[in-house]
This record gives sequence, C-alpha cells and structure tokens, in this order.
Amino acid sequence: MTYTALPDPDLQAEFYDSVPTKRLLAFVIDTVIILIGCIVILPFTAFTGVFFFPFLMLVVGFVYRVVTLTNRSATLGMWLMAIEFRTHDGRPFDLVMAVLHTLGFYASMGVFLAQLVSIVLMLTDPRGQGLTDKVLGTAALNRRAAR
Repeated sequence: MTYTALPDPDLQAEFYDSVPTKRLLAFVIDTVIILIGCIVILPFTAFTGVFFFPFLMLVVGFVYRVVTLTNRSATLGMWLMAIEFRTHDGRPFDLVMAVLHTLGFYASMGVFLAQLVSIVLMLTDPRGQGLTDKVLGTAALNRRAAR
C-alpha cells in the first residue's frame, strides 16, 4: 500500500469532520474499558490494588493504548467512532509512534495547562490536532470505508 502525506483539510475536509467530538467520545469509551480491565485485575492483586488503583489505571491504560494503537492505529474507542491516527506521511502507527503518542497524551493529561492548550488546538486547528499531535506531526482522521 502506498502512503502519502496527511489529507489537506481544505481539499479533503471529510477526513476531519467531527473528529474532535469523536475523539472525546472515544476517550470516554476507552476510560470505561480501562476501568473495567482494572476491576477485573483487582482480585488478582488480592485486592491490594485498591490502595494503588490510580497507578493501576495508569499502567493498564498505558499498555492498552500502546497495544491498540500499534495494532490498529486506533484504540477500541476510536475504532468504534470510526477514526484512526496517522503519521505526518499518512502511515499507521508503529510501536515507537504508539509509545511516543501515549507518553505525550499522559504528559498532556498530567499538566492542566497543556491539556487546556491541547483541547483548544483540537477545536480550532483545521486538522483537529492536539498538542501531542502537533509535536509528533500526527492527526486523527475519519477512517476510510472498507471496500
């Protein structure tokens, strides 16, 4: 398969239509999936995981995001919302890009100002790119219909 640069938001706006809203919904879905995964894991920690549940959520969320982004270039929430990430040259995420994007996501989530900037960028940028996307040159796109 041949890849080209990210679609132009002016000439191919359909790739970016409703992406910020879909990303928000995907985030909610992914958070619920991670929460359920942590609840399932809890008995295997002899319920001591209750004492470090936020850390458990971070670790499970990190692994979940890296694995799903590496395999599909989308988390399960993004897949349900029919969006996926692409690199600056239009390629799907590989392991390195999935790890970098997840680290950037966590850094943005950990610093309120960075998260605020990221949200404003997603709502105002023609490609709907957040702060991490801008730094890495990635973008979330509407997935093409299967042929």
